[in-house]
Amino acid sequence: MSRLKILALLPLAAVLSGCDYVVLAPAGDIAAQQRDLVIISTVLMLLIVAPVMALTVLFAWRYRQSNSSARYEPEWDHSTKLELVIWSAPLLIIVCLGALTWMGTHLLDPYRTLGRIHAERAVDQSRAPLEVDVVALDWKWLFIYPDYGIATVNELAAPVDRPITFRITASSVMNSFYIPALAGQIYAMPGMETKLHAVVNHAGTYKGFSANYSGAGFSGMHFNFQGLDDKGFDAWIASAKSAGGSLGRAEYLQLEKPSQNEPVRRYGTIDADLYRLILNMCVETGKMCQSEMMAIDAKGGAGHQGLNNTLPLAYDKYARRGTALGPEPSFVAGTCTPDAPQGKTTASITAPLDTAPLLGAGLKRPTFTPLKSSSFFLGQRPKSDS
Repeated sequence: MSRLKILALLPLAAVLSGCDYVVLAPAGDIAAQQRDLVIISTVLMLLIVAPVMALTVLFAWRYRQSNSSARYEPEWDHSTKLELVIWSAPLLIIVCLGALTWMGTHLLDPYRTLGRIHAERAVDQSRAPLEVDVVALDWKWLFIYPDYGIATVNELAAPVDRPITFRITASSVMNSFYIPALAGQIYAMPGMETKLHAVVNHAGTYKGFSANYSGAGFSGMHFNFQGLDDKGFDAWIASAKSAGGSLGRAEYLQLEKPSQNEPVRRYGTIDADLYRLILNMCVETGKMCQSEMMAIDAKGGAGHQGLNNTLPLAYDKYARRGTALGPEPSFVAGTCTPDAPQGKTTASITAPLDTAPLLGAGLKRPTFTPLKSSSFFLGQRPKSDS
């Protein structure tokens, strides 16, 4: 082959070498089933598409103007046999695709616990799944391992053939958690939790990233997912624990600030309640948790007096926490802790609220109208003094 031909083929070789067929050659059983669904659906559709494309070329050639030997029937307008073929074949394809879609929707539901490790091995019910809490930050990923008391940034690992349960949320805008070799993408949204059950069947290092545009640092929201054997995973956990570093409320609020292209970090100890606080958007000391607010609202609210327990609310509307996009943040102050004695939900009201942590952040001092009693049933609105 001449040098000129070789130079001409270089761009094509470069393009082909950059292709990544991980979706068609995954490392996890869920992704493998999704691949099979894509392939089967494509083949079923090609049963219609391929003959139509071939017949289009055939008809164009056979009935061209210069072919005087072809049958010419300008008055022809109907054929029952042809109508049956034209309508029955696509109908059968649609029925098959509908059945595949219905089964795949239920069997591959990300909230559904795994029933198998792979096609030839069922799940060992005596072995607990690995739990990982995933938080999409601006613009990085936080992974919390509650069973091991560690956390990592932009690094994820799991043992081979052990089911994984992901609980996924976000700190600000919506993102999408996606490891093509493991399973399909799942959205991460602030104040909400989505789930994903998956398993990795082959050891290796695979790419994970955000599949939903989320701002300036979106292109840097990628991480490595490592599939390890049991000994390798235990060594990885031990390495994370020995790395030192603690991730509590204060450290998380610093980590949460927008940043780009963050390196891998490991935290040997974590606040056991951190993920719940992130999910309920109340990591800041003194802020009312979303779950508490919903519990109060579900029981009728705190009444007219509850209005006095509201600091000016501008959460992520005019300013993002800890940035220079606007004035200091403000929020609804947490003043109650629900409990449920004998099946009833109550709330203990503390008045006045200890506002020292809030004032230290530059917030204005709120005013309160103390309730006549120190506790009340949330289902009963306190009477107004007027």
